[in-house]
Amino acid sequence: MSPGLFNDWIVIFLMMTGFYTLITRGNLIKKLIGLGVFQVSVFMLYISMGKVEGGTAPILTEGVVHYSNPLPHVLILTAIVVGIATLAVGLALTVRIQEAYGTIEEDEIRELGGIE
Repeated sequence: MSPGLFNDWIVIFLMMTGFYTLITRGNLIKKLIGLGVFQVSVFMLYISMGKVEGGTAPILTEGVVHYSNPLPHVLILTAIVVGIATLAVGLALTVRIQEAYGTIEEDEIRELGGIE
């Protein structure tokens, strides 16, 4: 198995684990953890796509033919910031839901009339 395929399988496993956690768990904190795992899998996918075998930094020098593309890495830095902000908003909402309903379980909130 080549290293490229190994990375792809890890990304697929993490993505499906995060997605499964996101849709099957009723606890809001567990949903946020699933979202975080899903985001990490996307980060890994983009970072592994940006690596070129034998590539160097994109600085023009004599004799260098293959360059690695820095754009995926820059995009992932932005995505990490957005992911942290999303997690912070999700945690803040979870705290407010806990204060309002006394629980963070979806089923219990639904019974109390909070989710339609």
